[in-house]
Amino acid sequence: MSAPALCSDLKDQVLASFLPSSPLGRGLVSYQSRAGQTELALAIASLLEQGGVLVAEAGTGIGKTFAYLVPALLSGQRVLVSTASKALQDQLFGRDLPHLVQALALPVRTALLKGRASYLCLQRLESARHQLARSDTVGARALSRIEQWALSTRSGDLAELPGLDENSSLLPLVTSTRENCLGSQCPQWRSCHVNLARREALAAELVVVNHHLFFADLAVRESGMAELLPVVDTVIFDEAHQINEIGIQFLGQQFSSAQCLDFRRDLLACGLQHAPGLANWQDLASTMEIAARELRLAVGQLTSGVRLRWVSQTPEQVVAPVWLSALQTLQHACQEAAAALNLVLDLAPDFGRLLERCQVLQERLQGFMQPCASGAVRWLDITSHQVRLVESPLDIAQAVQTRLLPGPTAGERPRSWIFTSATLGDETDLRWFTEPCGLQQAQVMRVDSPFEYAHQAGLYIPADLPAPDAPDHSRAVAVRAAQWSTMIGGRTLVLTTSLRALRVIGHELQQHFGQDGQLQVLVQGQMPKRELMARFRETGAGLGNILVASASFWEGFDVPGDALQLVVIDKLPFPPPNDPLVEARARRMREEGRNPFNHYFVPEAAVALKQGAGRLIRREDDRGILVVCDTRLLHKSYGQRLIRALPPMRRLESEEEMRAALEDLTKTSTRT
Repeated sequence: MSAPALCSDLKDQVLASFLPSSPLGRGLVSYQSRAGQTELALAIASLLEQGGVLVAEAGTGIGKTFAYLVPALLSGQRVLVSTASKALQDQLFGRDLPHLVQALALPVRTALLKGRASYLCLQRLESARHQLARSDTVGARALSRIEQWALSTRSGDLAELPGLDENSSLLPLVTSTRENCLGSQCPQWRSCHVNLARREALAAELVVVNHHLFFADLAVRESGMAELLPVVDTVIFDEAHQINEIGIQFLGQQFSSAQCLDFRRDLLACGLQHAPGLANWQDLASTMEIAARELRLAVGQLTSGVRLRWVSQTPEQVVAPVWLSALQTLQHACQEAAAALNLVLDLAPDFGRLLERCQVLQERLQGFMQPCASGAVRWLDITSHQVRLVESPLDIAQAVQTRLLPGPTAGERPRSWIFTSATLGDETDLRWFTEPCGLQQAQVMRVDSPFEYAHQAGLYIPADLPAPDAPDHSRAVAVRAAQWSTMIGGRTLVLTTSLRALRVIGHELQQHFGQDGQLQVLVQGQMPKRELMARFRETGAGLGNILVASASFWEGFDVPGDALQLVVIDKLPFPPPNDPLVEARARRMREEGRNPFNHYFVPEAAVALKQGAGRLIRREDDRGILVVCDTRLLHKSYGQRLIRALPPMRRLESEEEMRAALEDLTKTSTRT
């Protein structure tokens, strides 16, 4: 689809929009004109006029959301905006876009589009109660809430339903997947919430999706199925630093014992409902369940959360005959189910979809019995209840170059691609991001943060802590974090690089503060993430909380103001060297004649460290201290490179300076 003719003065319109006297300045109370924001917006406007690819690192506080939305809305083009998560989607669509559209007085239609798992499936809701165990009273009450909400919701977006746990076991019962959706044969086709969302997206000028949906759709397109996403003129990836790791999840192959159990559940329910007595559905379901559980048992008592290398016929540490026998048993269970489904295909459309799912399971099983594809890596993920077989490309470069960025057909204007984030690398050419994403030929720009870090923040690297690999390192971090957080009344986020450190530091801090109860210590995993974030932001009687977290809290956790004034990072966040994907990437670099540590491990650590540090200063009047409890920053040759990757905070050289800085924070912390 070719774009409408752009106004020749798009850049003039964009420039005028960011003046203090503009509708934005008059219409939005919190709006502040920033030179960096205007610079980025003008670069995007220029790209929209010409087409091409722009990679832009926009430092924290630039206001990159408005910087790309304003030219996108003024351009008259059809635009797709992809964010890193559904939470960011909701924020962008529910807050930022409406404010801008109203302030600019633009007649622009916008739409929000998520994956199937985010929407209530009316057809599956009808049968969900039959699949609940009679003893599951908690599930029955939750289902009743969903049934009541289903009568009033227009969008069917389950994020609208308050109190619904995102990990609820009910969700697979009341949502659909591409595999089990009945499509146009579904009795609820006309009122389907997914179809409604798609129709609205096709009619909108600007659509907000997430990276998972974008790459899931890219994978589906290759299979020849209809595109989920509308055809657009411009694609904008916000929080683009995540697209490589998200993209490879969808560009490879996966098979899990959980998929088999889900199929078993739907096979039994559908068989008993539509064809009772025509096959022994109980036995078929039981055979599938036993086979899936045998696959998990084939890996023995290996710890949950482990990734096993898989470079030959079977994963490492797994007994080959046992493993191959388990795969063959699953194949046989699929064959039996397929034979039964073939006999009842005409009785209900559900059986046709079940047969297709069964055939996909068989194909993927067969694929994992063959050697790994060239240029890919294979591994086995283990949890307490399931195993997941994964074959993945090492990056998304080839897919981006061959499937996203090919030139336009004759007569069409080139599509515009914009990739932006606060953190895209520690080198001027942003190679950390552009290389694995196949964007080496893109236009690159960096816009520095407007924050005065030297005034607003301090960096402290304790020189007297145990080495990061010492057995008492985590306890030493907990002791010091307790001392520092006591001085400022909580207001502390402790970021860990491993779940083990999370448990040790969390336990030590809860033991320390559990006696007087003055400060509340929150630990990731002990309650849902949303509740953790809400509680941490609460302050009372001048006191805050302490949050110990890992993984997802290193980014996307936004706490402006005095609720967060101390960020403690336990160790440098290097990639785990024994991870199969990390190993394969390092091996490829060695084969190319490059040093994996300098060209992969250090840049990865720099980006992650910068992301963690970014939790501290979120607005112009924030103040705080970052502590990195890793003496390698002081003694290793790469230490200075990692320090330079951080915002230019003033250095605190001793414990005395650290304590003085903390005391200064207590004198000026008046906001809640």
